[in-house]
Amino acid sequence: MTPERRERLLSVLNKRQPDLTVVLENVFDPHNISAVMRTCDAVGIQEIYVLTNKIPRHKKWGARSSSSAAKWLTVHQYESAEECFTALRKKYKKIYTTHLSSDAVSLHDIDFTESVALVFGNEHAGVSEEIIAMADGNFIIPQMGIIQSLNISVACAVSIYEAMRQKKNAGHYDKQRLDDNTFNTLLDEWGFRADDLDAIKQEEQ
Repeated sequence: MTPERRERLLSVLNKRQPDLTVVLENVFDPHNISAVMRTCDAVGIQEIYVLTNKIPRHKKWGARSSSSAAKWLTVHQYESAEECFTALRKKYKKIYTTHLSSDAVSLHDIDFTESVALVFGNEHAGVSEEIIAMADGNFIIPQMGIIQSLNISVACAVSIYEAMRQKKNAGHYDKQRLDDNTFNTLLDEWGFRADDLDAIKQEEQ
């Protein structure tokens, strides 16, 4: 791995946010999942959760949409909602679902300086009642139009960029926030992947 590549990887790892994640519940279209992955990578999210307890487990993501973002993320796949939430509770203080309800709060009222997981439901039914009951609360994205809905990948992007804004203002991107063990493990893994990527590019030329 070249020094330039190493510096690039170090720069990205120093901005990873271990206290923010996205959960995708039974999202059908792998291209939607991949688009979410790309945005997660862009804002510094390292881990995402993919729950498929009502649809078949995904075998691959839409490579065109992700631009290989999955290569740089830690993707946890679950086929049990209970097991998924057990894992989430060990790492995140609050779990919010995107659901319009009488007690839903605005996206902008969520405190993203604390540990937060955001759950997005599938393209047709949204977040299930089962998952809503397991979460700490619901949130909505403020909208001014007639059609009060957004594509899942767009909704996720809007939400986690608000999280990034708050975290940036709080200085969360100014220092390493991953623990040393995770940081060094990812650096080693990414180094091999970066070398593999370079080799593939050379073969294609």
